[in-house]
Parts: sequence; C-alpha cells; structure tokens
Amino acid sequence: MSQELTRNQRLDRLPVTGKHRRLLLGSGIGWALDAMDVGLISFIMAALAVHWGLTPTQTSWLGSVGFVGMALGATFGGLLADRIGRRQVFAITLLVYGLATGASALATGLGVLIALRFIVGIGLGAELPVASTLVSEFAPRRIRGRMVVLLEAFWAVGWIAAAMIGAFVVTADDNGWRWALALGMVPTLYAIYVRKGLPESVRFLEDKGRHEEAEQVVSSFEAQVDPAELERLDAAEHDHLRLAPREDFEDATSIWERRLRRRTAGLWIVWFCVNLSYYGAFIWIPSLLVADGFSLVRSFQFTLIITLAQLPGYAVAAWLIEVWGRRSTLATFLLGSAASALFFGTASTELTIIVAGCLLSFFNLGAWGALYAIGPELYPSPVRGAGTGAAAGFGRIASIIAPLVVPPILAFGGSIALFGLFSAAFLVAAGAALTLPEQRGKVLDA
Repeated sequence: MSQELTRNQRLDRLPVTGKHRRLLLGSGIGWALDAMDVGLISFIMAALAVHWGLTPTQTSWLGSVGFVGMALGATFGGLLADRIGRRQVFAITLLVYGLATGASALATGLGVLIALRFIVGIGLGAELPVASTLVSEFAPRRIRGRMVVLLEAFWAVGWIAAAMIGAFVVTADDNGWRWALALGMVPTLYAIYVRKGLPESVRFLEDKGRHEEAEQVVSSFEAQVDPAELERLDAAEHDHLRLAPREDFEDATSIWERRLRRRTAGLWIVWFCVNLSYYGAFIWIPSLLVADGFSLVRSFQFTLIITLAQLPGYAVAAWLIEVWGRRSTLATFLLGSAASALFFGTASTELTIIVAGCLLSFFNLGAWGALYAIGPELYPSPVRGAGTGAAAGFGRIASIIAPLVVPPILAFGGSIALFGLFSAAFLVAAGAALTLPEQRGKVLDA
C-alpha cells in the first residue's frame, strides 16, 4: 500500500526513528556551534573594551558587522539551498565560518577583526534557515513543529557554551579572547560529518528529478520500522489525507505572489522585530553589566545564569506548539518577552537583574523556537529555502541596527528607554504573528 502514497506522505506518516534522532542531533550540533560563535562576540566585545580601550561606537561596529554578513548569508544561502541542496549549503557554511572564526583569533587590530567577523556572519546567516528547513522536511507531520523547536533548543546549548567560555576562558588573561575564538574552529571539522552523515532533503531531490536518490532516502527511514507497523501507518495516512486541511501551492514560483505575499510580509515583520530586541539586548548585556559597575568576571557569571533559562523556554514552547498551535504559541511568548523586557529595563538589584534576565531568556528563546518552526511550513517545497532565507535575511537588518542604536539610546534615556523600545518591538511582532496562518497538522506538499 505504501506505493500509493507519495514519498513525502510516506515520510509524514512515519514514527520517530533512529534516523530522525540522528538528523536532529546532527543538525542541532551545527546549530549549537552557530550559537556559540554568535554568543562569544558579546563576551569578546566586553573584554576588548577593557583590553583595547574600545569606545562604545567601536564596540557597536564589532557587534554589528557580523550581522551584515548574516543578512547576506541568510538571503543567498536560502536561494542556494533551493538550487544545490540543503545538506551541501549546511556543510559549506560550517566550513566558511569555522575557518574565519579561527583566523579571527590572530587579529592584530580592530579593522582586521571586523573584516573577519563579516565573513563569519556570511557563514552563520546561511546555515540557520537551511538547517531548520532540512529538519522540517524530514520530521513526521504529527510532531513537525516540535522537532524544529527542539532543533532551536540547541541554540541555548551553544549560547551556554559561549557563556562558560566567556566566564572561564575570556577572563583568564589578556589573550583569553583569542583562545575563545580559536575554539570556534570546531565547525570546520564538523562540516565533514555533515557532508557525509546527513541525508539530503527528499523534497529537494524530487524537485530536481533525482527520484532514485529520493527513494533510497525514504526507504532508509522506512527500514527502521516494522513492516506490519508500516501497513497500519499507511492505512492511517490514507484516512488522514481524506480529512486533513492542505495547501496546494506546488506551482508557486515566488514568495511574493498573491497567495503568499500576506504571510511573507507578516513573517518578515516578526523576524525584524525579534532580531532587533534579541540582539540589542543579549549582545550588550555583558557590556551593560560592566558599565553598571560589575566586574568583568561578575557580569559574565550573571550572563551565564540568565542564559540557562533559555532551555526551559524551548522545552515549554516545544510542548505548546503541538497543543496550542504555532501562531498562538509564538504570540504568547512574544507578549511574555515584551513584559520581561520592561522588567529588565527597570531592574536595579542583583536579584531583580537575574530574575528579569531569566524571564527574558525564557520567553524570548521560546519565541525563537516557535518562529523557526512556523517559517518553513508557510511555503511549498520549490520556494521553501528562499522563503525562510529571505525572512531571516530581512531580520538580520534589524540585528545590524540593534547593536548600533544601543549607545545613543542609553545616553538619551537610559536602560528604561532602551528596553522600552525592545518591549514595543516584541508587541509589534506579536501582532504580526497573529496574521500568519495556522499550519499545525496541515499537509504541506503533495
């Protein structure tokens, strides 16, 4: 009976197998390495402000230039993934930013370091939407959103690793930041595994007419399920296909055509506002704590504690996304982020700083998980990489702006004005999230 179903439907009806778990872990490790690299720059900014005597403006450019690269990488990485494959782009981007990060450890001046951070950003920006698209296209339909949120949870693992490196390596001596960047070369080696160990997207292979390869990939997943169980799943899938809502956009050629433009606009607004608030806050938190009079070591320890709250945020989002749905979960976590940002802006004691920071981590990173889950589901296979990549690329414009606007806003209105801006951006994102279609349980491809 399985031959009556398309390959995509055969993947959709499977339970979670060992190959699914290996795909999630393999993609997640790459995701965590990305997060570690992004997180490290926040600690290096604070350290170099002390060791090199950087001005707030110079520090801002060091934080922003990587996001310029990420904007370009996200946009063109998604387009490239639709042309040469998700797995290929995943491996290439790991190689690019791993080598550039390692080279950054040898930088002798701010100009060289900024140039290398731009190259790092290109690799980072291209990798993130490609990895989420790959996992989304393999995940069983019943837990597709949950698997993408679990992938996003590896971001917290990487950021925690960055916080630990910041607390124990960057602060070790004046050259600690160089050793921290040297550790960023790990993705270079991991790229070899990605190229050989992860499967290529079946949807991509079919779009390119590589049907024999696509069949081999699907069969390898089915081989891990008992044949009698497959028969039962086939019958259940046929029943589901008769009743399930679906979207037939297989002939779509642009993310801005009439049927898709509203969701594209809504997704871009969410990406922009979340990037503005997240990177404006978290890239600067270590430096803001130092400016408030805390020592470098103490501020890094606070940041590590705050970062740990990301993990339960992802866990709750992963559960709710299949219970409430994508849209409601995303909007709820964005509203929680808005309230937490206001709380952090008014926090003045060690206890309130930590509590407010933990709440901001919890809600903001839960929102990120839901956002990455909903993005690939909004588009059909031929433009899925382009859709997720373009949204991420547009969002990176905000991440470029965010570190640059922090110093003048702090000078003008202090922390209350700064985190009030971030809170307002989260509220706008929540409104935009409610305009997106709910995709839970829908059949995405024929």
